[in-house]
Amino acid sequence: MDHNATPSVIEGPLEFRDVEISREPIELYKILKFESMVGSGGEAKAAVAAGQVLLNGNVETQKRKKIMAGDTIEFGEEKIRIQLSPTIGHENHETPGTAT
Repeated sequence: MDHNATPSVIEGPLEFRDVEISREPIELYKILKFESMVGSGGEAKAAVAAGQVLLNGNVETQKRKKIMAGDTIEFGEEKIRIQLSPTIGHENHETPGTAT
């Protein structure tokens, strides 16, 4: 057995990686850029315009498409699922009975 060989087949389907955003909506090309799925914003816009990005399983060509929590994005070998950060909306929230 050659221990230096790299596997040519990935076992099982690629899983989605969860990505948290601090606010919604966020533009599609920005997610590609911020998650380092592309090298630059220009590259992200070109990939979307060329139909290389799937949003919720469908080809998306709108570079500035508004992405919300629950959306999934696929580009090349990468798959991400957008989640809203759980701290959103709780910055000034007091738990009842804890105010002094």
